[in-house]
Amino acid sequence: MRDYVILTDSCVDMSEQEVRESGVLVLPLTFTMDGVNRRDTPDHAEMSLKEFYDNIRAGKQCTTAAVNVEDYLAVMRPVLDAGKDILCIAFSSALSMTYQSACMAAQELREAYPAAKIVVIDSLSASRGQAMLVYHAAKEKQKGKTIDELADWVREMIPHQCHWFTVADLNHLRRGGRLNATSAVLGTVLSIKPIMHTDDEGKLTPVGKVRGMKAALTALVDKMDELGIRPLSDQTVFICHADCPDSVDYVSGLLRERFGVTDIRADYIGPVIGSHTGAGTLGLFFFGTQR
Repeated sequence: MRDYVILTDSCVDMSEQEVRESGVLVLPLTFTMDGVNRRDTPDHAEMSLKEFYDNIRAGKQCTTAAVNVEDYLAVMRPVLDAGKDILCIAFSSALSMTYQSACMAAQELREAYPAAKIVVIDSLSASRGQAMLVYHAAKEKQKGKTIDELADWVREMIPHQCHWFTVADLNHLRRGGRLNATSAVLGTVLSIKPIMHTDDEGKLTPVGKVRGMKAALTALVDKMDELGIRPLSDQTVFICHADCPDSVDYVSGLLRERFGVTDIRADYIGPVIGSHTGAGTLGLFFFGTQR
């Protein structure tokens, strides 16, 4: 049986340590700030997260670009040359062209490497929701699943991936064209926070709003109570945040207090996704009976 590699992209927002422990390959997307193109690598070598969020808070604009076909070819070819197959778990196709680029690269390489198996899966996920899927997939690979068995497992788990978010900076959503100016001003004055989730198609969808950040964070935890697969205490829960450690502490405290969760894996939203969310965003990820 041929060995295989799990490949993903940097929208996964996994830390350098998580990438190393999971044994996955991460293909960097790029972001542009102050006219300089930078790669979004797990070690954030080309711009620290602190510098990035300081710049965002200062009002600097950041643009992003999806991985193109050539980027995928460059990282896939050495794996195939080493005689290994590839299972690629890509950023949601509803949010980026990254998945489509992976599919095109895979099709081209299947012709050049007819003995190889290249499986590309649309995660329908973002940030540490995508990380949660990749993390558990790596665990299943370590248990001995074949590439086909793991691909089936990943596809079965995707409809149970719950992604719940709230956003602190409504003006950032306004600047990105995701909220009109009147709603942003009114929401800011009244401290209105949106409750959003990633739906069955991988799209980011608003589903409600509350007043105040703590109420918004509590609402995310309430969703785990409503949808989470029991026992909740057994879940490995993932959190992403845009430089708001106090919000992480608050949510983590609720998870421990209400559900007895002990395995909480929180980390930063990277520059590619952070450029669209702004500072202060927090996402909670868990497995549920439905999305």
